[in-house]
Amino acid sequence: MFEHVEDKAAATRLAEGAPLHRALDVADPAAWLALDAEVREVAWYRPPFLPEWEHLAPLPADLTQLEESRLALALCHRDGRIRQEALGLSARYPGLLPLVVIRCADWAAPVREHARQLLRGALSVDCAPGLAPLILRVGRRDRGAYGVEVLGEILRRASRTQLAVLFADPDRGVRRFAYRLAIEGRLLGPAELARAASTDHDSVVQDLCATAALTALAVGDACEGVLPLLLSARNPRTRSAGVTALRRAGRPQQAEPFLGDRSALVRACARYVVRRHGGDPAAWYRERCTALDDPELPPGAVIGLAECGNRADAGLLRPLLVHPAVGVRARAVTGLRELDCADAQQLRPLLDDFAAAVVRETATALLPSAKELPADWLWERTSSQRPRHVRVGAFRLLDARGGIVALRTAVGLLDDPDIKLRTWAAQSVQRWCPAPDEPRGNAEVGELLDRSRHLFSDHVLRRRKREAGVDS
Repeated sequence: MFEHVEDKAAATRLAEGAPLHRALDVADPAAWLALDAEVREVAWYRPPFLPEWEHLAPLPADLTQLEESRLALALCHRDGRIRQEALGLSARYPGLLPLVVIRCADWAAPVREHARQLLRGALSVDCAPGLAPLILRVGRRDRGAYGVEVLGEILRRASRTQLAVLFADPDRGVRRFAYRLAIEGRLLGPAELARAASTDHDSVVQDLCATAALTALAVGDACEGVLPLLLSARNPRTRSAGVTALRRAGRPQQAEPFLGDRSALVRACARYVVRRHGGDPAAWYRERCTALDDPELPPGAVIGLAECGNRADAGLLRPLLVHPAVGVRARAVTGLRELDCADAQQLRPLLDDFAAAVVRETATALLPSAKELPADWLWERTSSQRPRHVRVGAFRLLDARGGIVALRTAVGLLDDPDIKLRTWAAQSVQRWCPAPDEPRGNAEVGELLDRSRHLFSDHVLRRRKREAGVDS
């Protein structure tokens, strides 16, 4: 088991004779790449300016007697001739194969070609899965594509069971590579691909597997094992693929419930399927949003109405501003903003909502109308006695007003107990500039800038005062 020693680099531990598995984590590709860099890292503070490990135990002229640990150092040595000679001896120690992989992208052509010959001879179906993470990382380097090509050739001969090890690898690049090979070799059926698309957390794998599942899908009974998996997936990309497939499967009626999905992508795909079969998504949304007392009203139906409706539909959204469900209230605010029907006086009470999502959407909707709101009323809501989300919303609106109001607010929050609000206030002061419609020479501006002088250099502070027409 790898035992980490904080005060010694892996190269130093190897120079002292520690076995590989104790000097570094041999299962971690990053550890091998770090070792390769460490071996050549020069200790500039210690003449004759050699890597630290060479001060302790320099390599002998004859490398044939080196044990595994010291040969690992030779494989990473700054001298290409030493690396070349070490490659010829590395076959004695299979544990050094990861360093051979790294040398396949070596900048010295003789070393690189020798390493590639060794890798092609040593890489097998059994050991390839363990080396795949490192090979793919090295493959991103200049001259690193060769190892990836060899890995692909080897894994194309692997069985489904051998390849399945890589499907669960924590490295998303490895999973992408493995699924591409499995899809190319048709090793996975539509249901297995759909399950992978619905469970994997990587968006590329989701797209790969969902697309392959639908491509391999035959209309008929096979749909029963694939579409439910895609439609019930947590990630929206996979759900959207399943919804789109409903059209080809001749099941457009099953797309209607997805018109109110929480994802905009899924809602758009559902609208496409419904329209292609003569349906009217806008009418569906209007019917749902008319039921004001429906506790099951999906928030997606509210925002969906704004996405495909018109300004006249704002009349259906306004009553939903007082709906008991937080998501519905928040989406109603968003919908009014998207329809350009956000009325400042009507939305103003929602700045005191107990739900952070509602206040966040309300503040965003009110930003264009920030100057219409009373500054004193907003300032009261920045008090430390208010809920944090209310304070943040009020600060955003005061900051959007610009001019002395924004400066006064930000300086007043520089000592706030909330570290994030304090940081945002400091950033607001630093980017502040006088409003073009305010008179220059306001003495209060000079006082406020002086109170925040710790945020500026002397030069910048003088420039800000000069811009505001305030004497230094």
